[in-house]
Amino acid sequence: MKKLLTLVMFLMGTMSLFAQNTIDSNVISQQRIIDNGGTGDYKSVMLEIKGFDAHTVFCPQDLSMFNSTHPLPVLVWGNGACSNSPWEHFRFLSEIASHGYLVVAIGFFPKDDSRYEGEMSTPEQQIQSIDWAVAQNSKKDSPFYQKIDVTAVCVSGMSCGGLQTLFNCADPRITAYMICNSGLFIDPSIAMPNMPMPGKDQLKKIHAPVIYILGGKEDIAYENGMDDFHRITDVPAFAANYPVGHGGTYSQEFGGEFRFPAVAWLDWQLKKDKKAVKMFQGANCGLSQRDGWTIEKNDKIDR
Repeated sequence: MKKLLTLVMFLMGTMSLFAQNTIDSNVISQQRIIDNGGTGDYKSVMLEIKGFDAHTVFCPQDLSMFNSTHPLPVLVWGNGACSNSPWEHFRFLSEIASHGYLVVAIGFFPKDDSRYEGEMSTPEQQIQSIDWAVAQNSKKDSPFYQKIDVTAVCVSGMSCGGLQTLFNCADPRITAYMICNSGLFIDPSIAMPNMPMPGKDQLKKIHAPVIYILGGKEDIAYENGMDDFHRITDVPAFAANYPVGHGGTYSQEFGGEFRFPAVAWLDWQLKKDKKAVKMFQGANCGLSQRDGWTIEKNDKIDR
């Protein structure tokens, strides 16, 4: 009897999660709830939006609490290996959405946990993501109408997705960057074919604060990413390393350890959260106190 009651309560809880989703079913082709909606204050959902091909959207299930005075900042995401699906990163992205963000990942909706084997993505899909978010905020028939902060846009990506981000870094709508397990190649000859390959001069086009989240010296992108970081002097720049190699912690429950600097960076840069600032500013900043992390920052971070 006790087991039956527990099962009923679980099913009712699952049903209530879907009931909270204020996005009309006519807008959605598919949806999945990842890791029970994440650890943030706003349980999240992963969506395939009809008519928005080759993109996957993550957002709070209940949009009724968001409006023009309490909007959703935007994270645009590009995937590792130029994959055209966020199949490796959906736990990490779902977790970010649960903290009150609209996350737009390039690539097809992951129906399950299996590897995506299709075509590669392109940098232009990140620009399409920004365009879509801006348009949704203005469309009266959109579930996101006047619920998006189009002045708070972080563009990000892992590995090849980070290169796509740097390829697009001049877009004036970008207000922050998050480069994950990535960096412009010191030696372009070793790059995977069809990756975007801007030269190091592209870093001069970065016009907003940037964080590099890397997997330590074991990360094949470590030298490229740290070389980028040391070249960036005109904007606040932060480098965080956690010794897990190139794969990061994205596929772990709630996105693993990488979620902590990622959410704090977004909270600081896109929400101006004063608590989040402490993770990065000061001689003994919060991230430096977390086990395993090593950090570097330029002098503009603490200003």
